[in-house]
Amino acid sequence: MQADHDRRAVDGGIGPGAFLTRRAMFCRIGGGFGALGLGSVLADAGLLGGAGSAQAATPGRTEAAVPSNPLAPKPPHFPARARRVIFLFMNGGPSHVDTFDPKPALEKYAGQDPPASVMTGRRKRGKMMPSPFSARPRGQSGIAVSELFPHVSACIDDICVIRSMYTDNPNHEPSLLMMNSGNMQPIRPSLGSWLTFGLGTENQNLPGFVVLCPGKPVVGPQLWSNSFLPGIYQGTHIRNNSIDPDRIIRDVTNRHLSRPAQRAQIDLLQALNHEHLNARGPDEALESRIASLEMAFRMQFEAREAFDLARESAATRELYGSGEFANACLIARRLVERGVRVVQVYYGNDQPWDDHADINKHRDHAQKSDRPIAALVKDLKARGLLEDTLILWGGEFGRTPYSEGAKGRDHHSLGFSMWLAGGGVKGGYVHGATDELGMQAVENRMHVHDLHATILHLMGLDHERLTYRYSGRDFRLTDVSGHVAREILA
Repeated sequence: MQADHDRRAVDGGIGPGAFLTRRAMFCRIGGGFGALGLGSVLADAGLLGGAGSAQAATPGRTEAAVPSNPLAPKPPHFPARARRVIFLFMNGGPSHVDTFDPKPALEKYAGQDPPASVMTGRRKRGKMMPSPFSARPRGQSGIAVSELFPHVSACIDDICVIRSMYTDNPNHEPSLLMMNSGNMQPIRPSLGSWLTFGLGTENQNLPGFVVLCPGKPVVGPQLWSNSFLPGIYQGTHIRNNSIDPDRIIRDVTNRHLSRPAQRAQIDLLQALNHEHLNARGPDEALESRIASLEMAFRMQFEAREAFDLARESAATRELYGSGEFANACLIARRLVERGVRVVQVYYGNDQPWDDHADINKHRDHAQKSDRPIAALVKDLKARGLLEDTLILWGGEFGRTPYSEGAKGRDHHSLGFSMWLAGGGVKGGYVHGATDELGMQAVENRMHVHDLHATILHLMGLDHERLTYRYSGRDFRLTDVSGHVAREILA
């Protein structure tokens, strides 16, 4: 597909591969500063035409074309069921047996040792521990859901619960990387980067991939990294601990130049970039830089509106409730409504669902997330957006059915739950199962690669065809495996 990136010598203006002398370099640098100053003067005088005119600087339109816009919408491989993704990431690992895979049999085995068959090579912990939370069938589908999620359970007929997830490692770092990038090492592009690489995005004034997290989870920015894909596909991290629309994206607003002057400066800089690009030939890194400069200019106007929750009605604000996660869910709806391709919402900093000491803390996390999640499902549905917006809920793994200490649970990778809603999946449907104790996925087992293959399929992409050539081989999100779970398709 794409050619390997080659590292070329600096273009001295006499053909690709030529080197600048030190004298020539300083000469050109001086000329560049003079040209920028001249461009600003001409703009202030109204003498710089083209896209730099005030009339062309209108919010919502693409103002300066680039030779090849890497974020332009691209056709899918086949008709898509979903056009956008919202990934609600419960970092830390929520317990499946306390949320969406209740196990009444744990009462019968309470206090007994875990089965030896699943403890080989694993850390020895406590006894089998029933859930402290009750569960009952909900909705017309009768899917059993924990009392922790009364609002989400009211939406269960729109939700497809996957109870047979499994992954390769029970530690946070490799499991976070696997769930977000399909590899346990920090060397691959993230799911959001692959989706924007494959499909582009519908709104050229906002990033195609936005990550809402009030700080940093374990591993950090690698979870939304572009890795070897061009830089324009990296996730844009928004610290949503503050929702001031004027400050939520750092260093975007230019406080020193008027908009026409900024436009003139960008036009001049981009003209130089295009000249450099023409001399070098195709260069994805340079094209990505050109596109990112254009986006940064436009974002300072449209992003402010997108993140301004004061524009929402009181009824909508009440529907979502208050708090960081609630605000992030509402912002996610506003972003996908405006054409952003992928939005990932982290529940909080670090790994909040990692309740080793006391699983009862899950109640606090659920109280902060249950209402906003249900509001997001209902809001998208009311606006006619749920049918082509895929919502994904889950963490990097589950938690053990046996105890750690007196009341906590350890990491668990052999079987856990996630759920999807909208975007072409069956609502009110359970896919797969763990055994009676919730120890292992035993029916319709679904690896993370299978989940990724299914997400790409719902977005109209064949996971085996979505590849990128780097370092002599074709890479893909699902590596050399992955199967689409066609049973969950509506």
